[in-house]
Amino acid sequence: MNEYGKTSVKVLSCLIPLVVVLVWTVTGKEAFAFNGLLPVMNRPMAKEFALKDFEGRLHTLAHYRGKVVLVNFWATWCPPCLKEMPSMERLWQELADKGLVVLAINMGESANNVENFGFQYGLSFPLLLDKEDTAGRDWLVRGLPTSYVVNREGKIVFQAIGERDWDDPKLKEALLHIIQEGNGP
Repeated sequence: MNEYGKTSVKVLSCLIPLVVVLVWTVTGKEAFAFNGLLPVMNRPMAKEFALKDFEGRLHTLAHYRGKVVLVNFWATWCPPCLKEMPSMERLWQELADKGLVVLAINMGESANNVENFGFQYGLSFPLLLDKEDTAGRDWLVRGLPTSYVVNREGKIVFQAIGERDWDDPKLKEALLHIIQEGNGP
């Protein structure tokens, strides 16, 4: 390839993200890209997991099929994880009766640490233990916190790496849309 061809490839590779954003905006999907929670374009099926909470109860993703599930990977030593947990609890309190399930998967810590953390922060949604990080590997978690929204069909419709403000009105609006419509935007 000559220098002109290499330059053209570089220019095109820079323009592709701009074109994607433009198409997304023109088609009205911009309302669903907010607060760092981004749509997953190909909507893969979420990987199954079978994890226990700190009380020993088994939770599987299949058990929640037919509901919208916010799956959050976190750890007690992760400052952004700690910061987002109170707003996640408020989100759970507000939307649980509308059909949202929150499952917070702890990465590699003991049941005692997770239980103490849950009590300290007043968390009422399930705190699951992934002691061997198997679910984290299956879900391709690369940083903490990482969150996924799984629709009623079991497909991942949103994902985010890093802390979220779960009190964000646009974020809640999009989650309510997924709950009401069943499949997401």
